[in-house]
Amino acid sequence: MTADHSRWIVLAHLLRPQGRKGELLAELFTDFPDRFNQRQVFLSSPESTNIAAGARTAEVTSFWLPVGRNEGRIVLKFAGVDTITQAEELAGLDVIIPAEERVPLDADSTYISDLAGCTVYDGGVAVGVVTGVQFPSTADGGRRIEEAVPLLEIESASGDEILVPFARAFLIYLDTKAKRIDMALPVGLTNINRSRET
Repeated sequence: MTADHSRWIVLAHLLRPQGRKGELLAELFTDFPDRFNQRQVFLSSPESTNIAAGARTAEVTSFWLPVGRNEGRIVLKFAGVDTITQAEELAGLDVIIPAEERVPLDADSTYISDLAGCTVYDGGVAVGVVTGVQFPSTADGGRRIEEAVPLLEIESASGDEILVPFARAFLIYLDTKAKRIDMALPVGLTNINRSRET
């Protein structure tokens, strides 16, 4: 691994051991779970300020998508992790890859990570800058609701947090390289979904 990767993509977040042979249950942050067929990934702490220096390589030997209450998550097995104790040592880490190793997307799709830092405009008026994305989940937080529209977390110039549905019906123009998102939002939506942090 070299230390010149300035951008990393989180594929999953390791939650806890799953089973008795070192498997780990993880939150899945990619629509392309087959990416784990490429085997090599990196593990890093979400709190790390220098990912390139702190990440370590890992090899995925197998994976599967559970059903039932863990549907929407993924179970990962890493080489050399064969016990519950070894799996517990990895819980809380992110599974990451360099941005250049992402699966190519078609022209109508975008990576969620590319939305961060984009300025959102509503009718030409700046609403604020995207700081994150929320994915609606079931009431118990057990799994992501696939059919629900993600919410853009936007910080306005005055410091308010505004939640805006990232719905195709509202989207007019998107250019992640130029960091610009133009939308036509329903009247009053940004005021309804506004909260000021104290």
